[in-house]
Amino acid sequence: MKRTAYQPPDVFVPAGKSYSHGIIVEGAARTLYVAGQTSRDRDGKVVCIGDAAGQTRQVLENMKRVIEGAGGRMEDVAKTTVYITDIKHREAVGRGRAEFFKGDPPANTLVVISALADPAFLVEIEAIVPLPN
Repeated sequence: MKRTAYQPPDVFVPAGKSYSHGIIVEGAARTLYVAGQTSRDRDGKVVCIGDAAGQTRQVLENMKRVIEGAGGRMEDVAKTTVYITDIKHREAVGRGRAEFFKGDPPANTLVVISALADPAFLVEIEAIVPLPN
């Protein structure tokens, strides 16, 4: 599967290369839609309460397990949507994403919302992942 970042010449370049405007995927026949992942550990306990960076790491570890279990890799992720409960968490979440998405990051939408399903959640991330044939 070939995954290529697309940067239109007449659209601004994202600061710090924190996301890609578009991802072109070739050769994918199956797609995994990853539900919003939260900072619950294997036992369902919320971890890193009050720590957006720590929650982001747990969220992305959970996502990685889902993707790898389905036969994909984090490098295959084409699109993410990140939900945060306060704009002040933006930088911490961005640093966490940078740990998991090396090279050209996936296309991304960041949404600041008033609350998530559990008041302890600061961040939730969902993804679209083309899987290899």
